[in-house]
Amino acid sequence: MTAIELKTLLIQRISEINDISFLQAIKTILDSKAESRVLKLTNCQLEEIIASKKEIEKSLFTDDDELDKDFTKWVNSK
Repeated sequence: MTAIELKTLLIQRISEINDISFLQAIKTILDSKAESRVLKLTNCQLEEIIASKKEIEKSLFTDDDELDKDFTKWVNSK
């Protein structure tokens, strides 16, 4: 069975179902597998992202290589 055939069969079978809770369960499954998911952020999360971008623009960050060196130095000092 091809993907198109399976989709057609599922659409037909779903259209015959009248059980709301079952349909909602199917919707939940489909929502979790959707390829284009939109991530909804809180205002606090958006503010953190904006602040982080500003810090990056001002070079106020530590890159991975430097962080690895600092960590190795810290571990070896113990």
